[in-house]
Amino acid sequence: MRNSPTVGDIGEHAVIQRIRERVPAHGKGVVTGIGDDAAVVEPDRGALSVLTTDTLVEGVHFDLAHSSPTDIGNKALAVNLSDLAAMGAAPRHALLALSLPAGWLVADVDEMIDAFLAQAARHRTTLVGGDVTAAPGALVIGVTAIGSAKRRRVLGRDGARPEDIVYVSGAIGAAAAGLASLRQADHPAGPPPEECRRHHRRPEARVTLGVALGRNRAARACMDLSDGLGDAVRRIAAASGVGVQVDAEALPIHPEARTWFERAGLDPVAASLAGGDDYELAFTSPPAFRGRLRHVRRRIGDLPITPIGIVTKEPGLRIRRGGKDEPLPPGYEHFTGVD
Repeated sequence: MRNSPTVGDIGEHAVIQRIRERVPAHGKGVVTGIGDDAAVVEPDRGALSVLTTDTLVEGVHFDLAHSSPTDIGNKALAVNLSDLAAMGAAPRHALLALSLPAGWLVADVDEMIDAFLAQAARHRTTLVGGDVTAAPGALVIGVTAIGSAKRRRVLGRDGARPEDIVYVSGAIGAAAAGLASLRQADHPAGPPPEECRRHHRRPEARVTLGVALGRNRAARACMDLSDGLGDAVRRIAAASGVGVQVDAEALPIHPEARTWFERAGLDPVAASLAGGDDYELAFTSPPAFRGRLRHVRRRIGDLPITPIGIVTKEPGLRIRRGGKDEPLPPGYEHFTGVD
């Protein structure tokens, strides 16, 4: 590794060629892939194209002191696939824009791209193009992902209605606990279990769940938890013009994260609601859709789906705890310093 050349040694075109050699020659719907000024793709018949983009910045979304190139490559695509999942879209194609410091080792770039492409292969996604530029300081990775969904199967944030049940997949809080401990190696609460750190380093997009919710028309509103469950509930409520009451006792807080938060003197409920990087899905569904949800549960295997609250006609976001209502904690927001 020490003898590996840097991207500054080999130049932009060689970096692009190394990426191109790793990409499968043909992908579904790809007319023209890497090598031209733009990619040409053919949409699925009778379907809409769903597009999303996310940018990961060194020092904001990951730290090279505790994230490997494999971690970064996995996360760069996963966060975009999570957005497609929240829309009920099956991933199809991706574009990758890399702003690389000249001192980055070529071997590390190869490792990052291999992880990105392995994640893409798992979700039948083809890398069809992008860009490579020099960065004067931090590593920046921009990804645009393109998915496919039938017109009446697309999910959004604005469909929640009073009396809908609010659900969340998986568990929350692990990534927040992992990140907090990584930021302070000598944290008085000690290190959390490695699983919490893994949730932060390598999030898993709930693609199968999102697609199943859309295809079965089992959800009225849906959003991923990139910035925390508190943020997702807030945004769904605002887009739908409704209120939400969350049951604190029902929240599926990761047990090891709960223990770590308690050791750190933090409220596990507030910390788990406010922490980002969970990449689970929050969605609303009326009681009448329970049959549809049964079909979804059969499709997703052992992934838990937990009812955590109810949509209300009255505005306001409340969390019910110990028989009393409290304001719902916010999620993460860039530029505010709130996390």
